[in-house]
Amino acid sequence: MKALDLDAGRIFVGGGGDAYGAPQFLRMKYANRHGMIAGATGTGKTVTLQTLAESLSEAGVPVFLADVKGDLSGLAKSGSAEAKLHDAFTSRAEKIGLDLDYQQYPVTFWDVFGEKGHPVRTTPAEMGPLLLSRLLDLTDVQEGVLNIAFRVADEQGLALLDLKDLQSMLVWVGQNAPDLSLTYGNVSTASVGAIQRSLLTLENEGGASLFGEPALALSDIMRQGEDGKGMINILAADKLMNAPRLYSTFLLWLLSELFEQLPEVGDPDKPVCAFFFDEAHLLFDDAPRVLTDKVEQVARLIRSKGVSVWFISQNPADVPEDILGQLGNRVQHALRAFTAKDQKALRLAAQNYRPNPAFDTADAITEVGTGEAVTSFLEDKGVPGIVQRTLIRPPFSQLGPISDEERADIMAASPMSVKYDTPLDRDSAHETLTKRAEEAAAEAQETVEGVDDDDLWVVRGKPDEKLNRARRYNPKLTIPASGRKTTTRRSSSGSRGDSVLETFGKSIARELGRSGTREIMRGVLGGMFRGR
Repeated sequence: MKALDLDAGRIFVGGGGDAYGAPQFLRMKYANRHGMIAGATGTGKTVTLQTLAESLSEAGVPVFLADVKGDLSGLAKSGSAEAKLHDAFTSRAEKIGLDLDYQQYPVTFWDVFGEKGHPVRTTPAEMGPLLLSRLLDLTDVQEGVLNIAFRVADEQGLALLDLKDLQSMLVWVGQNAPDLSLTYGNVSTASVGAIQRSLLTLENEGGASLFGEPALALSDIMRQGEDGKGMINILAADKLMNAPRLYSTFLLWLLSELFEQLPEVGDPDKPVCAFFFDEAHLLFDDAPRVLTDKVEQVARLIRSKGVSVWFISQNPADVPEDILGQLGNRVQHALRAFTAKDQKALRLAAQNYRPNPAFDTADAITEVGTGEAVTSFLEDKGVPGIVQRTLIRPPFSQLGPISDEERADIMAASPMSVKYDTPLDRDSAHETLTKRAEEAAAEAQETVEGVDDDDLWVVRGKPDEKLNRARRYNPKLTIPASGRKTTTRRSSSGSRGDSVLETFGKSIARELGRSGTREIMRGVLGGMFRGR
């Protein structure tokens, strides 16, 4: 038996039943009903993921997956009869009735940090304030300020393409907080400062590499190889896992982009693409309810766009129940129930399957060995299949990573190298705001140089907002709230900072205190005519 039966539209997953002689299939028509691969460490989850990716690729379905441990790069290289596990794979293939057909698959390597794959980038504008708030772990108030920054940037045509654009935009928001508060609600400079600190932390963790151009185009992960096989896109996540929020937020963004950009296709005969979330619990740890609702909505609706989503985690309980209910295809490797909490989780996991009278599901989950799993796949009309103990088929590609040299050769030969390896830094919010500040500072300097310190005069006209923004300081130049500029000097008739009119008014007031009004006016008018 072959691993893929295109005519019947099904993928051979492994052998079940007595002596593992009953083939277990994943029907491609129902692959977009999503799936779950769960099990304790070392029970074979990665191999199951690898075999599913191989079969989907052979069917022409593009695949995107995260390589958390660095093992999945072997998909790019054919398995070998000289491999250490060849005899074990041959024995397993004979037991389940599989033709062992070693082969390689088309692979593109990606890496947020640009080290083990082509740089994968997005922009703050594309990610949006909701996911950025999750990434930065912001409070509700701080998220509100971030939303204001995005709104103002959009209204003023300021493109947020990288991290420095967002930082510059927040500086501008802080400087103009009083005016913005009247339109959008309270903008606290303390909140702006907290967001800036979170951005600094993200930058120190290497998160700045995620933001920039050229941004990842979805069409580049939905390609096929020259042989018609679906491209397997492997995200190097071993280093990325050190920043779990960055990892989970990026994958959520990618899933959201697929949901927003792909057209409706109904129920296709096979998925348009497949998406594997490894370490799925990171997506939901400390996630706000609004984000969990967003993931549930995407998981429920994206199937009509032909996307097959698979969550990989140690325990099904890591995935919220509302989302778990959307996963129709399940592969459950062994769970270890050492504590009361583990036993409760085991019972809950067993209840997710359609019972098999031949064995107890909970017992089977604890008894299956490495490479074996309790499985259930959707059958005709989308009915869940009866749970089976299944021996998972061996992989056709290399089990384990390829060498750094082999990876480098594959990356150099990829057309993605020309498109993504060189960053692009075009004019955006940072450059625009910097230019405005420089122009305002230059104009302010010209205004200051035009003031004669030996004369007292008032700059007429409308309030000069540019001068205020420039924040140029001159001890002899004051800018009242009205915006009018006046020079000041200490004199016997007024304190430091008095304008000409203020000094004149104080002089009249003092004279009124000494003499009558008629004598004062006669003296003033006489002085004016004598001055002529």
